[in-house]
Amino acid sequence: MRILLVGEYSRLHNSLKEGLLQLGHEVTIVGSGDGFKNYPVDIKLERGYTSGWRKKLKLIILKAVSIDISEIALRKSFNTLKPQLSGYDVVQLINESSFNTTPSLELEIAQYLKNHNKKVFLLSCGADYPSITHAFTEELPYTIVTPFQEEKIDKKSFAPVLKYLELGYKELHKELYELIDGVIATDLDYHIPLKGHDAYVGLIPNPINTDTIKSLSQENTNPIVIFHGINRANYFKKGNDIFENALAIIKEKYASKVTIITTESLPYKTYIKKYNSAHIILDQVYSHDQGYNALEAMAQGKVVFTGAGIHFKEHYNLSETVAVDATPDVDQIVRSLKKLIENPETIEEIGRNARLFIETHHHYKKVAQTYIDTWNN
Repeated sequence: MRILLVGEYSRLHNSLKEGLLQLGHEVTIVGSGDGFKNYPVDIKLERGYTSGWRKKLKLIILKAVSIDISEIALRKSFNTLKPQLSGYDVVQLINESSFNTTPSLELEIAQYLKNHNKKVFLLSCGADYPSITHAFTEELPYTIVTPFQEEKIDKKSFAPVLKYLELGYKELHKELYELIDGVIATDLDYHIPLKGHDAYVGLIPNPINTDTIKSLSQENTNPIVIFHGINRANYFKKGNDIFENALAIIKEKYASKVTIITTESLPYKTYIKKYNSAHIILDQVYSHDQGYNALEAMAQGKVVFTGAGIHFKEHYNLSETVAVDATPDVDQIVRSLKKLIENPETIEEIGRNARLFIETHHHYKKVAQTYIDTWNN
């Protein structure tokens, strides 16, 4: 099959591409870059005006005359590259806003892809209209919007999430769901909001390349190394404040038994060296499943504090612990850490379970085949 993967978040489409190539398919990724991470793409649509003085110029013009010059640049790039975006058996959009541009241009690109290729599928991945509207229903005890509701995050800082509730993005959602051949959830945080929707074709777990990510030994647990990486832009969104409060208690009680590594804005080589030395990774507290950082740490055999509660255990029919469920409750996190510190033999056991879970449910070639089966259904 000829497959076009549109957009990139957290290396999902790159990992999927690796699996699809192993299965003998032809795969192309098109995107405009995933922020500072700048994951590789085969075809790049140039948006421009995303940093430095160019971004400032864009914002000045946008405020003065309501014209987004980065949209103009992206449309020009798209029109130039149209011939390379045609003739595929399957096109998959990573999000309702795959290029992080205006709803009108997102829809224009999607309509072209629908008209010039055989099938178009959409991932529910990252924030989108279904997941954010569902989060505000409070069906779940906590979600991505909880820190906003608790006024830890102001409206301006939360704008990239709240935008999906605006009329333009609501209309984009409606139009996309009419033209796609199906929508696929990438984890339970997207599966739960989509259950029962006519366009929903099911959950396919995130692909992890276990050929390149090797399991690391967790035997030497004296001291136990706990790693907490902070992204200041997502500090409250990920629950870093809750983790820090829990770690302060642990540090006071178990100073001789643990080494706590808290990192922020480290050079990559330094970051990875510290990360690799850790037995326990503190990931996030407001999710009900694992994102890419958590999955890759689990593949290495680490104990990860992340979304791993009742919904997760029931979906995968788990009786053993593969990750520690992290909730927005300092006392709960402290109790879970204490249990590991006082029973260090469980760290290696959970690490083995985690690696096996990734190989069973997230192996990149198995996941790639599930995508092929879903697209062909």
